[in-house]
Amino acid sequence: MVNIALTKGRLEDNTVKLLARAGVDTTPLLNKGRKLVVNLGSKYNVVFAKAGDVVTYVEYGVTDVGVVGKDTLMEMGRPIYEIMDLKFGKCKFVVAAPRGVDIFNCERTTTIATKYPDVARTYFESLNMDVGIVKIEGSVELAPILRLADAIVDIVETGKTLKENGLEVVANIAPISARLVVNPAALKLKKREIEDLCDILSGADKA
Repeated sequence: MVNIALTKGRLEDNTVKLLARAGVDTTPLLNKGRKLVVNLGSKYNVVFAKAGDVVTYVEYGVTDVGVVGKDTLMEMGRPIYEIMDLKFGKCKFVVAAPRGVDIFNCERTTTIATKYPDVARTYFESLNMDVGIVKIEGSVELAPILRLADAIVDIVETGKTLKENGLEVVANIAPISARLVVNPAALKLKKREIEDLCDILSGADKA
């Protein structure tokens, strides 16, 4: 039995569709109601959790594998393995600033607002830039408008929200998509079962 942790929302919907294309009976998932743990026969148990918790459950081995966005993995930096790019949930990490503002040639310390402080810090350290980081939980686009920050680091899909709030992408940090992650111990103890899961998902992705 392979225990799979899924992120709720859009990643959940795409994962369920992928499992269905792979030949897994996903009917219990479509009719789960408020259940947080759903059994899919003799091979799989599915656990529903928030993105950060998916990573934690996989890290501590209470689930064997999980589906989570690359953005969460980059921010949390936990000791788990990425074994498959599921190629949905695509977007990208970017730096965005008000139109015409050059944050890379500023004489004072640049302030960055973001939901992803570790990703932002790592990126600007790679450029040898000294920046101040302000963690925002809600709409980060508001921070430059209110002059709390000079720029933001966030994930974007189309860039429409940035444009509507007077911001533009000034740097791309990394592409993002859903990833299948695995607990290192589970990869040894359930090697065949996890490899079988990867095989059917890969086949469904190509179908």
